[in-house]
Amino acid sequence: MSELTQAMIINAAVLVAVLHSDLGAERKIGTFRILRPLLISAAVIPLFIDRPVTRGTGLALELAGVAAGLLAGLAAIALMGVHRSPETGRPVSRAGTPYAMLWIVVIGARAAFSWGSSHWFSAQLTSWCIAHQVTAAAITDGLIFMAVAMLLTRTIGLGARAAALPAATRTSRTPGPVRL
Repeated sequence: MSELTQAMIINAAVLVAVLHSDLGAERKIGTFRILRPLLISAAVIPLFIDRPVTRGTGLALELAGVAAGLLAGLAAIALMGVHRSPETGRPVSRAGTPYAMLWIVVIGARAAFSWGSSHWFSAQLTSWCIAHQVTAAAITDGLIFMAVAMLLTRTIGLGARAAALPAATRTSRTPGPVRL
């Protein structure tokens, strides 16, 4: 499978999974919602990362991908509201158009770079890679690390915000017996 195909598969999987689980006004925050992105990440890394670069400019690119993913994940969690459902008392989230647009722009930019590196500016990128001793695999790894870091940061932030909610208060619709 080509590196471009790998990058596009990861982009599509992350976008579909996140938008499907997060968009809406009262999205339940349960075990599966937290575990699904962790399982996707655990599957993606061994399937698509052969050997990460451990030195030089390639390592710097991979670390930059992680840093960009962390920042984008923090922006995503900032655009998501977390509260307790008035009906159930369980943690729920709310995410709308700004949240969706962030994910679409970030993943769209990553996909455009991947496509462009093969079709629009391949000669310039090849010259840069040779001059800085960077492999194409290091660039792909950096993009994958960015996707995974963004997803994990959003997931960990969602879980942390849900866990930090005040305890559910019990509300009663009908008055109970009066005890003296």
